[in-house]
Amino acid sequence: MLAMERPDPATIPNTPGVYIYRDAKGRVIYVGKARILRRRVLSYFRKDGLPAKTRAMISRAESLEFMTTNTEKEALLLEANLIKKFRPHYNIVLRDDKNYFLFRINTKNEFPRLEIVRNHRRDGARYFGPFTSAMAARETWRLLHRAFPIRRCREKAMKNRVRPCLYHYMGQCPAPCMGLASQDEYRKSMKKVCDILAGNPEPVLQGMRREMEMAADVLDFERAATMRDRIKAVEKTVERQAAVLPGAEDMDAIGLYQAEKGLALGIVFLRNGHVSDGRAFFWPTLEYDDSSELLSSFLNQFYAMAQPPPRILLPFIPGDFEEPDEENSGETERLVLEQSLSERREGPVRIVAPQNSRDNQLVDLARANAKEEARRQHNLDMETLLERTGKALSLSRPPLRIECVDVSHTGGKQTRVGLVVYIDGLPSKEDYRVYSMPDSSDDYATLHAWVERRLKSGPPWPDLLLIDGGRGQLSSVSKALENAGRSNLFHLAAIAKARDENGNADRRAGNVADRIFVPGRSNPLPLREGSPELLFLQQIRDATHHFAIGRHRKARRGAAFSGELMRLPGIGPVTARLLWDKFGSVEAMVAATEEDLRSIPGIGKAKAASIAEKLRKLA
Repeated sequence: MLAMERPDPATIPNTPGVYIYRDAKGRVIYVGKARILRRRVLSYFRKDGLPAKTRAMISRAESLEFMTTNTEKEALLLEANLIKKFRPHYNIVLRDDKNYFLFRINTKNEFPRLEIVRNHRRDGARYFGPFTSAMAARETWRLLHRAFPIRRCREKAMKNRVRPCLYHYMGQCPAPCMGLASQDEYRKSMKKVCDILAGNPEPVLQGMRREMEMAADVLDFERAATMRDRIKAVEKTVERQAAVLPGAEDMDAIGLYQAEKGLALGIVFLRNGHVSDGRAFFWPTLEYDDSSELLSSFLNQFYAMAQPPPRILLPFIPGDFEEPDEENSGETERLVLEQSLSERREGPVRIVAPQNSRDNQLVDLARANAKEEARRQHNLDMETLLERTGKALSLSRPPLRIECVDVSHTGGKQTRVGLVVYIDGLPSKEDYRVYSMPDSSDDYATLHAWVERRLKSGPPWPDLLLIDGGRGQLSSVSKALENAGRSNLFHLAAIAKARDENGNADRRAGNVADRIFVPGRSNPLPLREGSPELLFLQQIRDATHHFAIGRHRKARRGAAFSGELMRLPGIGPVTARLLWDKFGSVEAMVAATEEDLRSIPGIGKAKAASIAEKLRKLA
């Protein structure tokens, strides 16, 4: 149900601009831009066809504001600024408000220096990058200074010096501050720095190697050693750049990856055929249906912090990008965005989809980065959850391996103990086990006997053994371990259903008030209802319960089937035993063909046809 009524179209500007939705407390919950505000805003009040996220936003919205602009490009910039300022709940927000690192060389200076800066300015200087890591940028800066004698000091320090700095005596600065540097030689060194940063290091390295060999030929070993060290510094710098597409134009490539609980985006920066750096982002609430909005919002917000390259490669061009607006000179959102980015770059920028195998190679690389970021975020979340679970249960360390057991039977018949294993917070189904136990309706005795079976199985031991039950089940397992002399082998806990108003176990679906018991404590632990750690333990318990019941039902069905089987004419205990030994389950037995049955010793063609017919009747 919509909280807002459809606004009167006459109250909405028919111009480009930005619209702002606020909730009942006046907080900005969504910011959007539009070529035509009236048409875009009214689209939010259609009767059907709205995405779930949009419906949720409108249900919370109480008021609507407008900010008009002269052009859609202005609206694009205003939207990015407002999203950065308010970080609205329903916008796709790039939660990374740092600027990226660039190398700057002011070629107009007589003796330019290599600077690390955060912003690209329109000042005629040369810029290289971007780098996402300050550490990586500074390490590259340090190596280049070791390889080439260029100044480090700022303009003011250079003008006020009365003697050369320490770097001059170390051979890493030609001391232009004291007039000791040749401008031509200095420019040659700076050109080599530019070539390396531009991804063209091989001519520089070849020249340096020739110079080292010439110095060695004339027995100038000190000079040869200096050149050797400089070559190593350049090679170490070049190692940071992975050649992907030699000779390709500068571009950024973007890839998307749909994780189980969110959408990840990766971006790689290609400069002169080399991947200079990359970055990845993750939004836990997004799905692939949000990818079009994500790409649009990402481009607008990201390139407000980083200089756009001439070419931006997307995994696909969103449909909204290509829809022309006849009321606005036929411009598409893609064209408007390209124009805006071109102005920021001071040069043409194209937004394209992969056009050949080389483009696909880059998008795949960006997608691989996105996938790795999704995995990293999941691991971080799981590590935090396991840490919280360990603290809630007062464990000595996070429970990386959790085993959970549950007893299932019907009137004490076909008793089974199901064991489910979680490793690093995820189910490890290949480690699931089912134990066939002697018929008994005494769960305490069954668990006590099961402990001996588990100890015989041997390691790996769990960090935590979770028992589906209350204090009685916990006590039974604890005493069994104590009797075996293995009391401190692993931590124990039991999870019991909450009590309803009559004091009985409340097994209604969705109950979040389960109780956790640990040894040495009579009352349950004070875990908050709906807390992540309690929900996690409930998830494991539920998986164990379903597994144990499933195996018990299978055993019960098998027992019932055996009884029916024995009642059929022509099938005695010997034949029934042969059938179970051959097929091992009811399902396999029912699905058996006459040829399968004839493969059993003592069963001929006629008997196989008879048995097959009888099995089909039992199914």
